[in-house]
Amino acid sequence: MRNFLFALLFCLAAGTTVVVQAAGGGKCSSEQLKCPTEECESGYSYVTDCLDCEGNLNTFNGEDKCFTRKLLSSKNPSPQYLWRDIIGMLVWFCAAGVATACGVGGGGIYVPLGILLLNFAPKPASGLSQASIFGASLGGLLLNLRNMHPFTAKIETTAVAGGNGSPAEERAVADVPTNDDGEPNTETTKYYTRPLIDYDMALFLAPMEMAGAVLGVLIQKILPNWLYLFTAAVILGFTAKKTFHKWWDTRAKEMAKAALEAADSEEQAALDPSANAKKDTATDNDNENSEGPSSDGNGEVEVTASASMAAEDNDENNEAEIVMDSEKIAKRTWFLERDARQYPVEKMFCFGVLWIGLTLLTFFKGGKGVESLVGIDCASPWYGVLIGIQFLWTLGFATFFAIKLMRETTQKKAVNYPFHEQDVLWDFQKTRFYAFFTFVAGIVAGLIGIGGGMVLGPLMLVMGIYPRVSTATTATMIVLTSSSVAILYITSGMVPWQYAVTFFCTCFTGALIGKTYIDGYVKRTGKASVLIFLLAMIIALATLGALVIALLRLNKADWCFAGFNKFCTLDADAVEVVCVPTETERMLGSSFYGDVVRGY
Repeated sequence: MRNFLFALLFCLAAGTTVVVQAAGGGKCSSEQLKCPTEECESGYSYVTDCLDCEGNLNTFNGEDKCFTRKLLSSKNPSPQYLWRDIIGMLVWFCAAGVATACGVGGGGIYVPLGILLLNFAPKPASGLSQASIFGASLGGLLLNLRNMHPFTAKIETTAVAGGNGSPAEERAVADVPTNDDGEPNTETTKYYTRPLIDYDMALFLAPMEMAGAVLGVLIQKILPNWLYLFTAAVILGFTAKKTFHKWWDTRAKEMAKAALEAADSEEQAALDPSANAKKDTATDNDNENSEGPSSDGNGEVEVTASASMAAEDNDENNEAEIVMDSEKIAKRTWFLERDARQYPVEKMFCFGVLWIGLTLLTFFKGGKGVESLVGIDCASPWYGVLIGIQFLWTLGFATFFAIKLMRETTQKKAVNYPFHEQDVLWDFQKTRFYAFFTFVAGIVAGLIGIGGGMVLGPLMLVMGIYPRVSTATTATMIVLTSSSVAILYITSGMVPWQYAVTFFCTCFTGALIGKTYIDGYVKRTGKASVLIFLLAMIIALATLGALVIALLRLNKADWCFAGFNKFCTLDADAVEVVCVPTETERMLGSSFYGDVVRGY
């Protein structure tokens, strides 16, 4: 994680150094594109980037001109765009299912393919990626909402020795239920479980990630395309490395599990020929019973017996130190019953308030694609005030729920709450650590168009959170972040809304259908490593693609490194329009236009 941050900072610093050395931070003059305009007799003016062409963000390389792109339309300059859209929708549909099943948002796939396959400019491809991630993560969220936590809290009631009428003692432990023969004795044991999604953690970390995403989009607006592509390549390269490591570990676990099962089968067959039938029956029961040792969604079976024993030992030590009375027992029962609710309405309401508040602030602020609801522009001092309010809104939410988490952890410890070994016992150091790296994940998400899961996923695993819980919680956070960032891109005018809506729906459907079938395949075969390897290869190729695109663009620009873009560009500040010569002016051979074009 530390190496990742150093590499990202080095990339940005190196880019900044080159920009300072390049023509005073100005535009490169080697590539001229024709931008449709009514100010010129020829109908076109010259620009160096179609993002500077009002309403015409796409580049038709065949004629070096900018145009307004329409989805599945014959009005585009070439039929190739129709086929690119159709193939792109098919690829996005399949990618959403694979990415969601593998526990990532898919931004490492969507961004490069948006450039290479759909032929979008890098920044619009980043915005389209956020809309796609929003759709895929929302589909995954709907599937995760109905899933239960893999662990269960168990409250055992035993009578104190000393005769009839003695008061009962309660013993609280957190363990993994087993598939023992017979029904558990519910008269002496009561079980509590939770949703798979850790809503409390998400309410703390999601606003931190959203705050980082706001900053990431602001930074991205001023980055030149070459620096954006190199930054994306560095981050995608680390994503590919992490994914390859995950594939290798998963493959090793699958091979070890297969070898162990084969050895057990041979041993059982030698001792008792009927044992195989019994084992198959037990295996089927384990797969059907959600209370058995579970997978993390990628076929990785977690060894939880030792974890259960460790948690049980910790609970016994805690009970020796904490004197429980009826009030504490009632408080603990209240916590358990509250946490056991599958759909905590008040927490879902808080997610909605957080999202709606940030979205309204975005529309109040406005952008290039959507006018401000209160009539301001980026030159207005109120524009900066609204950006500041966005940070106050998100960081205020995060601070409130961080304090709430720390306070509740203290209260739960006081009543001997049966924590699982993988639970985070929140204190100031842990909240500060999580908040910082989640904010960084949000910056990365807003900067290059990924969901931020590549930073949060490994972080949660390092902190010891159960993989299935971390995946589901991260997906919930990505829904909020990606939707907010997608709106920021669309309102900034970088992404055609037709493409954003269509690819959102495509990925939403692909995630629902693909994840269901892929999870079923993984459950039947236990071979998730094939999918993870495929995903790693796609991200690796995407990394290579981002580098190739950056180098080709720099070569076409005669290796001129463009400087940073202006954060705010109004019509009064626009560069003087340089018109494309008409046919008559070309026939006259005017040297004036040639000098203007070369010096632009």
